[in-house]
Amino acid sequence: MICRLFAIVGLLIFTFVGEGSRLSAQETPPSIHQSLEDAWWTGPMLAPSAATLPKGHFLIEPYLYDVRAAGSHSIGSLTYALYGLADRFTVGMIPTVGYNVVNKRPTSAGIGLGDISLQAQYRLTQFRPGRWIPTTSINLQETFPTGKYDRLGDRPTDGLGSGVYVTTVSIYSQTYFWLPNGRILRLRFNLSEGFPGRAKIEGVSVYGTSTTFQGRANPSKSLTANASWEYSVTRRWVLALDATYRHEGNTVLNGYEVPASNPVFGPTTVRSASGSKDALGFAPAVEYSWKPNLGILLGVRVVPPGHNTNASVTPAIAVNFVH
Repeated sequence: MICRLFAIVGLLIFTFVGEGSRLSAQETPPSIHQSLEDAWWTGPMLAPSAATLPKGHFLIEPYLYDVRAAGSHSIGSLTYALYGLADRFTVGMIPTVGYNVVNKRPTSAGIGLGDISLQAQYRLTQFRPGRWIPTTSINLQETFPTGKYDRLGDRPTDGLGSGVYVTTVSIYSQTYFWLPNGRILRLRFNLSEGFPGRAKIEGVSVYGTSTTFQGRANPSKSLTANASWEYSVTRRWVLALDATYRHEGNTVLNGYEVPASNPVFGPTTVRSASGSKDALGFAPAVEYSWKPNLGILLGVRVVPPGHNTNASVTPAIAVNFVH
């Protein structure tokens, strides 16, 4: 229900701003309209671009962030490394690393590798000034369970992965509007659905299992909707805002454990479900570009308490370089 509402809101925003853009085109002389070449972007904090890279070009965008919640914070980094295989087809990878700190518990033993994603994106349509068709793309992503997730012993903070392969299918859209003052507002709206596999678990894990647990975790699919707005204040400066909603289904644990205090009675069957999760977040940010192909992003993602979701604040910095 929330996702449908989010989609409706996004559609209304597209319609409202589009109508405002049409009216402003009549009221504002074309000579003072900002050109697309005069607007330099790094992209917002959360919403990926629907655009593809020209053939032979690449993009590197490393992020450094700190997820801060009650009693813990997780310092992490992810890097978008993308390459234009053809003008309409971009491939790439997203490696992640992290380090966890939890109050009154041991921190991570060191910086560890998280799960790595490979992706391919095909552009369906291209935005043209004066036309209503946005840039749209289909994105296929496969996440590999390269991060440590079980057999964590007395350091559960070493858990940086999920232990499952995840296939994510997304549709991205991006368009531009000219506001009454002639400046550009760039809008993105993306929908993604993730299909996870199963994780074999032994001992302490990121799923909250005990030292004697043996079994499997069965996560359910997830759905994410993300909209972003970027306002070109000047050629170099941009104000950005993301709004995101994510729904995750049950994660079911199936297995057994032998209580260390009384092993004579044999294994005890374990079956539990985490319950579904819903999270709504917002991420204001500031973008600054030194050149059309080089810029920096400073932002913060704020997630209020939600259904089975803890509140968190995540400051982040990213550098965007395209060649």
